[in-house]
Amino acid sequence: MEFHVSLDGPGDLVARIYRSLRDGVRDGRLRPGDRLPPSRELARTLDVSRGTVATAYERLTAEGFLEGRVGAGTFVAAGAGTGAAGPAGPAGTAAPPASPDGGLRPRTDWVAARWSPGPRTAARYDFTVGVPDTRLFPYDTWRRLIAAEWRHGREPAGYADPAGHPGLRDAIARYVGYARSVRAGADDVVVTGGAQQALDLVARVLLAPGDVVAVEEPGYPPARAAFAAYGARVVGVPVDGDGLVVSRLPADARLVYVTPSHQFPLGVAMSLPRRLELLAWAGAHDAGIVEDDYDSEYRFADRPLEPLHGLDTGGRVVYVGTFSKTLLPGLRLGFVVVPPGLRRAVRTARSLADGHGPVATEAALARFMDEGLLARHIRRTGKAYGERRSALLAGLDGALAPYLEPVPSAAGLHVCALLRSGDGATAEAVAGRARAGGVLVEPLGRYRAEAGGRGGLVLGYGAVDVADVPAGLDRIAAAFREVTPG
Repeated sequence: MEFHVSLDGPGDLVARIYRSLRDGVRDGRLRPGDRLPPSRELARTLDVSRGTVATAYERLTAEGFLEGRVGAGTFVAAGAGTGAAGPAGPAGTAAPPASPDGGLRPRTDWVAARWSPGPRTAARYDFTVGVPDTRLFPYDTWRRLIAAEWRHGREPAGYADPAGHPGLRDAIARYVGYARSVRAGADDVVVTGGAQQALDLVARVLLAPGDVVAVEEPGYPPARAAFAAYGARVVGVPVDGDGLVVSRLPADARLVYVTPSHQFPLGVAMSLPRRLELLAWAGAHDAGIVEDDYDSEYRFADRPLEPLHGLDTGGRVVYVGTFSKTLLPGLRLGFVVVPPGLRRAVRTARSLADGHGPVATEAALARFMDEGLLARHIRRTGKAYGERRSALLAGLDGALAPYLEPVPSAAGLHVCALLRSGDGATAEAVAGRARAGGVLVEPLGRYRAEAGGRGGLVLGYGAVDVADVPAGLDRIAAAFREVTPG
């Protein structure tokens, strides 16, 4: 693709060409090593004399922006991507120019301060949290289902229902009914672009700037960010062995966000008495509850407790689920089960957000569920994850026993382990040393909004091969020995 040279602006033609190329180098659109067109070719493109272009090239070369290579042409010089405009961006991108005074700025700094998502780094010993094994996904079956939707012309030519494909909403209602005892009909379900969009929609329809939202501490940073984005005041509430400590909830909380089936990230389940206490509190304080049931399909011990939604008689619980953990994060499919009083508002919010989801993908998932393929997939992947979990627990009871104490949990795709000695800084240091040794593991402090609290590590087993678990844990143990010698 040719670089666009602008001839707009003050000065003669040489100055305009010089300035356009210089700015392209400075802001990263022209990267070190990029070859510029020959002066004759650029002159013909711009309809100027060759001497005009050559003079601009010579000036840029003299100032170190360009370099000539005999027999090869003119190139952007190495190290030329820095200057008054700041460093160039990473390869393949252009660094955005600095915002001038008076330019648009975010209303708050919540994006930078609260949560900064990024792409995962590949590693053989990958204990990243919340990541399923994408190699276990039934790609051939999925391709068949998607192809059938397109082949038979079931993708609508116009806009679709913002609540989602009717067949998928019905399948989800039946699925959460028999799998999680969530009483819901298809009209109560809104299909979303993952659980994160579900949280965004709930915040959009329930919160006003200044409203108080109570979240678990430690807890799920993207949920905090979603609520803060709407101007809510997010307050952390401690978690103990029975789940969220209801007695510590702020009296003016408009909304309470919880992960009761497998608390994120500690892994504890909210006890039945605590669930009933939370529901009673919400009724007494006219508050709503968001129940995020993000990975409870994978249960390895004990019987699942009744979800908050199943115990709710006052229409105060919004139930959020996702297929990112059971299938693929890249499908971007989740759902929210809303009380009747919120149906219209949430559907309207979904319509305003992005109109509707990918209809063929939603229809394919509906068939995937109706044909029993989702249940079969969960059984198969659950067996694989169970083996990895057993290997992980064995390592925590072996090489890592002197350093870590596992938090009891019976479900999900991760285990949290608390430090026997040391603090959050120790966990950060261990995670850093482990990363240098090819092991990805996350410190518990990453999930705290405030400093302090007991340090620990959160170890996911969705992305690591069972055969690699012992060696990966041995490397973490070595990192502990380096950080805490003696």
